[in-house]
Amino acid sequence: MLKHLIPLALVVLSAPALADAPPASTVKTPTLQQEVEATLAAAPQGTRFGLLVVDDQGRVVVSVNPDQRFIPASNTKMFTTAAAYALLHGMDQPDEQGGTQVFLSPGKGGADVVLFGRGDARMSSAPDCKINCLAALADAVAAKTRRVHDVIGDDRLWPDQRWVPGMSWNNIPSDSGTAVGALNLDDNELPIVVTPGAVGQPPVVTLSPYYTLRNQALTEAPGGKARLYLERSVNGFELVLYGTIPADAQPWKDRLGIDDPAHYAAWSLKQMLEARGVRVTGKVAVRHRRADLIDKAVGEGAVTNWTVGTAQPLARLVPPPLADDVVIINKVSQNQHAQVLFRRVGQVGGTGSEEWGARIESQLFVKAGVPRAGFDFSDGSGMSTYNRVSPRAAVALLRWIAVQPWGTAWYGSLPVAGRDGTLKRRFIGTPLEGNLTAKTGTLNATNALSGTFQTASGKRFTFAFFANDVPDGASALPTMEAVLLRIAAAN
Repeated sequence: MLKHLIPLALVVLSAPALADAPPASTVKTPTLQQEVEATLAAAPQGTRFGLLVVDDQGRVVVSVNPDQRFIPASNTKMFTTAAAYALLHGMDQPDEQGGTQVFLSPGKGGADVVLFGRGDARMSSAPDCKINCLAALADAVAAKTRRVHDVIGDDRLWPDQRWVPGMSWNNIPSDSGTAVGALNLDDNELPIVVTPGAVGQPPVVTLSPYYTLRNQALTEAPGGKARLYLERSVNGFELVLYGTIPADAQPWKDRLGIDDPAHYAAWSLKQMLEARGVRVTGKVAVRHRRADLIDKAVGEGAVTNWTVGTAQPLARLVPPPLADDVVIINKVSQNQHAQVLFRRVGQVGGTGSEEWGARIESQLFVKAGVPRAGFDFSDGSGMSTYNRVSPRAAVALLRWIAVQPWGTAWYGSLPVAGRDGTLKRRFIGTPLEGNLTAKTGTLNATNALSGTFQTASGKRFTFAFFANDVPDGASALPTMEAVLLRIAAAN
């Protein structure tokens, strides 16, 4: 008898619990918006997110703080390169306007060589250079004369504003924050290679003689990691290396920023002239245009026209099309090239100053329908922490670009997930590999990603995603990528 009573008791006891459970049909499944919000809430505490995803008709798919303003980091480059396409003529033609010129100019001690910059970011002094080479200008001087006095770097086309407002001071010595001007060479950076020596001895350093080196580093016993540090005062020429490198370590490599690009270009030209048998009796000198003359020297709406007297250039370079440089800027996020392009935009009816670049971009984007409250720029590369962009402004920019005659070419300059550029190692093995096309952004406590992707059902979405105030030691990237993958799978 008891064996029949026990199951009955269990049923009776279980009945109230079953009665309290809601019918399966009334259980609510979280919406995609709620799923995204929950994922973002689980991110490192303190991180502030902004996200806007729209379909090909501009209808909102997911929205999180779309009108808040965020530090965009290198998403700034989207605006810079789009402005260049919209405002600069002949983007797909050789850059006739930007090529560096060389002059022979009468001086007190004889003929001076003047290297005049016209806003090109790509001139090279590399031994294997094939196009846009400083060597071609050195050849022209050597063919004309065997003796010169001073070698002068002249970047007065633009005001002397080498670093952008709001850039962290610790970036100045690095290749990320190198100075820019109207006269540039070798990306305005120099490589350094440190190779271990004998244990207890200084390592061997390979470095251009443009800088002098005080080598205080030591080679230590095998094992462990290299702990090397570099110090240099702003506008200083002495580089101090200290720290340790294990005897079995691979060579340690870095790239150093240059503080006066015009001086470095003139110094490099002097080395080339002497190698060609041209005697240089004077010094390396520079001509800068004072930054406080930004608006005094040129009336509003006028174009700066600094020249080297009435002399005609002995030779000039014609760089490749600016469209090629846009690919470099967006694919690998090249800061110096982006900043030079920003100054080129600032020449369109302006002085080529930082202020003019920001002013002209603002006028353009307002006309394009980008919300004015959604952006402010202090530079063209994204190194400035003063820059601000809202997700809605970034999406408006991307959708405007898509309908421009040059839109396809511009979108082709963006990194592709799992394929190239700064997205080469991201989204690998996911449905967004080879699918998502976007501009990345990384800065102090900041990550950004804006572009387009195709969903599981074949829809094309445009998005802008920002993370600011990321805690030290944490990363917002896994959260951001998980959100985008979920949105792509759900549509």
